[in-house]
Amino acid sequence: MHDLEGCLRRAIGTRADLLGRLHADGTDCYRLLHGIAEGQEGLTVDRYGPLLLLQTFRAPLPGSAVDALHAAAERELGCTLLPVHNHRGGPAAADHVPHTPTTAALAEHLAHERGVRFVQQARHRGQDPWLFLDLRAGRALVQSMAQGKRVLNLFAYTCGVGIVAAAAGAARVLNVDFAASALAVGGRNVAANGLDPARCAMLHSDCLPVLRQLAGQPVQRRGKHVPFVRVDREPFDLVVLDPPRHAKSPFGTIDVVGDYPSLFKPALMTLAEGGAVLATNHVPTVAADAWHDVLRRCAAKAGRPLRELVPIPVDADFPSFDGQPPLKMALARL
Repeated sequence: MHDLEGCLRRAIGTRADLLGRLHADGTDCYRLLHGIAEGQEGLTVDRYGPLLLLQTFRAPLPGSAVDALHAAAERELGCTLLPVHNHRGGPAAADHVPHTPTTAALAEHLAHERGVRFVQQARHRGQDPWLFLDLRAGRALVQSMAQGKRVLNLFAYTCGVGIVAAAAGAARVLNVDFAASALAVGGRNVAANGLDPARCAMLHSDCLPVLRQLAGQPVQRRGKHVPFVRVDREPFDLVVLDPPRHAKSPFGTIDVVGDYPSLFKPALMTLAEGGAVLATNHVPTVAADAWHDVLRRCAAKAGRPLRELVPIPVDADFPSFDGQPPLKMALARL
């Protein structure tokens, strides 16, 4: 890596308009450097409120480079930040001198997105940050639609989408995820925003059996004695479908490349008339147009043809070489 500070300054400069809008909206969490598309492959620099999170996926940064990037970010943004460098790649060289974060940097902090609070901790048991910044445009859309609605948030992780829906006045939010630790963070997000836990409920479960039951479909499982959480069929006005690329469970396989309809069809079947699904696909090799065709055909075969399918572009702090970022989002309306 070379000219790290220059790359960071230029990246922040290209975001000037976006950062101005985000700050005006009460947002202090965003990507400052998306290294793969901005000259520093294997490096990302993110702000989460008072935290400056640097992540490397190839070679780790020496402590001196972290200090230089930290100073540059503070100068460009005009605020005080607490730096933490997390390395997710291979082993460091024998002479590597790492950056040592302060106790304050490793504490729990609050970040804000359009006034909604999100608990953040730079280091925790998992690897991913507790708020996925590239999903911001999807959360903004949900926030604009949620008032008075019944919202189902599948593969909820730390419940970011569900939190903004509840804060926007949703009548009911159900967040479903198999990871109890992620839902526990979601619970702290509920408390941080003073929300009613009964209106922003969390269900610790594999999403597949829950989704099928909510859609009025039989649960498929490997073995008659595999237990699962029982739920009643229930209609929702908005379903958020944000699955991982691939996963296996006793209730089936998630494959967003080869079999997205196995998730999208039951999501459509849970919708009340006039409802919508916010669907995502994170796989870089999947072309947006081809994925949209899959969604349209699936809806037609399910007897719930789409009234419209609206692509939702990611914000400008996640640039791509060809204008086709890995994360694709689409709002499918009945």
